[in-house]
Amino acid sequence: MGVSCGSHLRETCHRASDRCSRLFPCLSDPARRSVLSLKVALVMLHLVFAGVLFLFDHDLIEKTKKEPWYTAIYVSLFVATLVQYFVTSGTSPGYVLDAQKAVDERDALARRLLLASKQPASSQNGSVLITVDGRNHHRGNATAWTKLVMDLYPPGASIRNLTCPYCNVIQPPRAKHCHDCDKCVLQFDHHCVWLGTCIGQGNHCRFWWYICEETALCLWTSILYISYLKSNISKAWWVDIIMILLLAALSISLIFLLLLLLFHSYLVMTNQTTYELVRRRRIVYLRGIPERVYPFNQGVCRNLYLFCFARSGMYRMEPLPTAEELEEKSKPYTCGDVLSCRCC
Repeated sequence: MGVSCGSHLRETCHRASDRCSRLFPCLSDPARRSVLSLKVALVMLHLVFAGVLFLFDHDLIEKTKKEPWYTAIYVSLFVATLVQYFVTSGTSPGYVLDAQKAVDERDALARRLLLASKQPASSQNGSVLITVDGRNHHRGNATAWTKLVMDLYPPGASIRNLTCPYCNVIQPPRAKHCHDCDKCVLQFDHHCVWLGTCIGQGNHCRFWWYICEETALCLWTSILYISYLKSNISKAWWVDIIMILLLAALSISLIFLLLLLLFHSYLVMTNQTTYELVRRRRIVYLRGIPERVYPFNQGVCRNLYLFCFARSGMYRMEPLPTAEELEEKSKPYTCGDVLSCRCC
């Protein structure tokens, strides 16, 4: 009797699981289920920390009635943080395959326009003009992506050494294959487990803003918890224990978020990525460059502009600097350089 009941229960569970998989295809993939579970857990943590505060802090409720703008700003920051989280997790980090497709399509369109305009000089050799970081590159008979990427490296670079063995695509500088996403990512920074996606050229700016908003929300919530404990520390001991435990978790989270925000701010101002900083000696084209030289650094102001505002060309690729440019970057700053804003 028990065996038949157990088998019937298992069959019912299997049927329910199959029905859920058909209704929600994302649940059929274990990796997607894991990412979805993490997102649900993160949202629930936010709701618990804020909900417990409004549940026990009667002074905050009275203050909300007298000064609704204060709570309205807090709730707006709370909602904006969650919205920024989902926007960042849903934004493409900039996959190399997508960039290659865009370059090849643009090259094919340019070829068709040249043939339609009947320009003999261009139609004979089939050259196309493609701009990358202000440089004009003439394309010959090879594919547009191959020539575009090879022009970003020093002369003599081997295509075989630059080809990803997993995607079978030629990687431009600063790109790396992510084994979690199983794709090559432009300007790869790291794979964020909480977001369920890579952080790269396409969403690094949004990731920084998410960290900033999360840090502000965590700091504000901690202040509200401390205010409650100061005025209600002896009213109900079991409530105080819950609030103290939650405040300890908030404090740990706040320290982590502050360090993460400062770290990524440093990366932005020096135009680096986490991967380049941590694995510098393993990256072939960075091995011969001194540790204190940042090859892609263009000054603080220019770096911030490219990071925040240069989003029109998502597939922006930076060439490796020449030997002269590296020598110039390796020179120490003098008082004249500071006055002339060379560092900016």
